[in-house]
Amino acid sequence: MTRIPSSPRTVLPLLTLAALAATACGGSRMHEAVHSPNGHGTAANETYASPTNAPQAGGDAPADKVAAAPPAAARAEAGAAEGGAYRPAPTPSPQEERPGLGTEWGETRESRVSSAPFERQDWNTPLSTASFFYNDESGVRAMLGSGYWDRRSDGISAARGAITIRVVDERGAALPTFSAGGRSYVMGNDGARYSIRIENQTGARFEAVATVDGLDVIDGQPGSFEKRGYLVAPWSSVEIDGFRRSEDEVAAFRFGRVQDSYAAKRGSDRNVGVIGVAVFQERGSSYPWTQRELGRRGAADAFPGRFAPAP
Repeated sequence: MTRIPSSPRTVLPLLTLAALAATACGGSRMHEAVHSPNGHGTAANETYASPTNAPQAGGDAPADKVAAAPPAAARAEAGAAEGGAYRPAPTPSPQEERPGLGTEWGETRESRVSSAPFERQDWNTPLSTASFFYNDESGVRAMLGSGYWDRRSDGISAARGAITIRVVDERGAALPTFSAGGRSYVMGNDGARYSIRIENQTGARFEAVATVDGLDVIDGQPGSFEKRGYLVAPWSSVEIDGFRRSEDEVAAFRFGRVQDSYAAKRGSDRNVGVIGVAVFQERGSSYPWTQRELGRRGAADAFPGRFAPAP
């Protein structure tokens, strides 16, 4: 993995996911940091990359993707795993068990990262945000209520149609998703593994900052727009399949009981049940060329008025 040094104040480093067969990178870099471009604390001078495509059924290795490195401050606090997200703390004292699903700190999966520069158009304000509220079948039905709802498999459209986000199972198939009242709901099953797939349908690059149960997927800290995310290259997709443990591994996302969730073991289950993605535009980029717009251009007619109109 080639390390890319920090750029001037406004440049934000991102990570590029290396193939699983690539040589593992040294973990020492994960402890280096520089001041963040906006001066609000510190950010790692490298971002973490994980496989671009999630592993296929049968044990196939996932493809490369690009991610931003977690802030150094997050990694420095007590209890952090070496170079990655926080490992679960001891289970707190027993309390009334909440129904429904949460996301557990799952098994270790190989997912290597490398770094690449990326400068946001606006450091603090994403171009677009999207969220999925997930639960088991009874929980989703309860949240949908008796009102009108749609079942959909096309995911959530973000960044004015440039980005599509889906929650997929370990085979890559979209989980049952429902839309009602301006919200999207995903139905999962206890024990099942899932990933967050982010598809870029333009020729521009974007940065995607993702959270699960209110925790950043890279450093395990409360989600924030100031965290770095995964770089989504032009006309490509990225699958985020776990909380980052190090430059080489993630802890898989697995549905489980709320009390067993990573968030609950980190100290609070307040935000359990929601997956979020914030999309940032690259400075100086333009992205009007979605598939829809390309189709409209291709169907343009130079002589639409072939016949005289009636009086």
